[in-house]
Amino acid sequence: MFRTWAWVVWICTGLLTWADLSAQQLRLEIEPVWGSYSFSLGQALPAARVPGFSISRVDGLFSRLALQRIDGTWMESEAWFFHLNIERQKLSAMADGLPSEEFKAIRFTVGLPPEVDQADPASWPPGHPLHPDVCGLHWGWQGSYVFLAIEGHFSGEVGQGNGFSYHLARSDSPMKVELPVRFSGGQPHTLKLFFDLAALTAEGAVVREGLSTHSREGDLLAVRLKAGVADCFRVKSIGSDLFQALSQNPRPLPCQPSIGTRYPLEISQRLPKVSLPEDNALTIEGVELGRRLFHDARLSKTASQSCASCHDRKKSFTDGRDRSPGAEGQEGRRSAMALVNLAWASHYFWDGRANSLRDQALMPIQDPREMNETIVRVIEKLSSDPTYSNQFRDAFGTREISGTRLGLALEQFLLTLISQDSKFDRAARRLETLTDQEQLGLKLFITESDPARGLRGADCFHCHGGNLFTSHQFANNGLEERSGDRGRMEVTRLESDRGKFKIPTLRNCSLSAPYMHNGRFATLEAVVDHYDHGVRRSSQLDPNLAKHPDSGLGLTPAEKQALVAFLRTLTDAPFVAPTLTHEPSTLRTPQPTHP
Repeated sequence: MFRTWAWVVWICTGLLTWADLSAQQLRLEIEPVWGSYSFSLGQALPAARVPGFSISRVDGLFSRLALQRIDGTWMESEAWFFHLNIERQKLSAMADGLPSEEFKAIRFTVGLPPEVDQADPASWPPGHPLHPDVCGLHWGWQGSYVFLAIEGHFSGEVGQGNGFSYHLARSDSPMKVELPVRFSGGQPHTLKLFFDLAALTAEGAVVREGLSTHSREGDLLAVRLKAGVADCFRVKSIGSDLFQALSQNPRPLPCQPSIGTRYPLEISQRLPKVSLPEDNALTIEGVELGRRLFHDARLSKTASQSCASCHDRKKSFTDGRDRSPGAEGQEGRRSAMALVNLAWASHYFWDGRANSLRDQALMPIQDPREMNETIVRVIEKLSSDPTYSNQFRDAFGTREISGTRLGLALEQFLLTLISQDSKFDRAARRLETLTDQEQLGLKLFITESDPARGLRGADCFHCHGGNLFTSHQFANNGLEERSGDRGRMEVTRLESDRGKFKIPTLRNCSLSAPYMHNGRFATLEAVVDHYDHGVRRSSQLDPNLAKHPDSGLGLTPAEKQALVAFLRTLTDAPFVAPTLTHEPSTLRTPQPTHP
């Protein structure tokens, strides 16, 4: 009798569960290689058939893991999903339910079954491998997933570009991998597989067949790449043990929990599910305290500058400057980032130097270029105001004012800044209709620029896809380096991150000029012109820009106007409207957090 394993992978913990608790575990580990060489992202690969060939991204989704018994029958899971990401070292998956039987082969699919591929991505819980913010592979505009994404650069003269972007999709042509391997169940096992990227890319020569593919119907390059996936995997070893995966980012000890009245935050189901901090529950009291702190100039050395001075709600929480000045007139390094939908982010600031909102909130206070104050002096100033003592008591249980609580309160307020009611959102809910010009702009926004295949588009969706309009990643978008600002490289110290900055959301972008980390462009039209024909090439340039020819996208004036018209539909008037007390939604019947 065919037996189905009910496996579910949770990438954040590596845990995979099954109803049969007596069975043992199987750990599947993937090791990327380049033929007989080890593999590293972003480095020129040995023996490549195209000079300077390198791969900067490998992302994939696996499903339908199965084992073949000695008699030839298969045990297959219909609920096993694995997100492979080399950059973040997501290279292993766990499975419970390995019965005491003999097996002779393993099988899995690179991709998803049609019913899963076409399902609503917002239905997956936070942390699930198919959650759009976990895998970053949901092809929002097509209503499906990218199954395998491989991107990179080369220095050889192939076409007019020097970047490539291969996105393999379409569940009607699955990529099945089957490998012979003998082992006995009933005990834990670690199965290690090589993933040979040289075999998949013909040692880099595949770029001579085309610089991009997105698996559209009739795309022969996609067919050729998909056919090669089955031959890219081979068994390295099978061992009868499990090995601990050491966490590089252990979770900090919980902070003192909030008390008070639960803040009824409302988030549209059209946005990905979000995971809010378990150790800092949002309450009306905590959010209101954070809102007051955000607008209090006493957080600065001169008592002349608040957080809101550089993050004006009417400007989508930016300040309209190319460089935000400090409290004492100091010149800042960068333009203030918009504070929009921060609950989905995992890194903050243009260079990503903060890993939590509570840390991010305290950094500008202490930065000599910004508010230039100490946390000790801020606490002294706030402690002299009895109304603050009462608010800290209402939010945290006692009157103590501390740096930790300051960060937690600001974090609570910032988490409520949800933008989800633009004209674009209302059109999706069939409450409004986009004009013909706006619809053309949307079409350009979500269409690949690929003249060889007759595709005319602006190619925006790679970095700004999905309903959050950001991938939350870092990218070099072809700007000239200014004032020694190396971007993400200043945090990671990696040359490959030079000139990379956090990809901002495009929500409310019509209100957040000037644009880019250095405020280089004053208008949306100037931004469109940059991506159309002003991108500066470098070895760090994002592959999705590097694959375009030097001549650029070649958008017509009418197409540029349409693209800007669509971007203006992302303006959320309720989000930027002034509020005098609580943020929207706090006036409903509250739910107490404690009896």
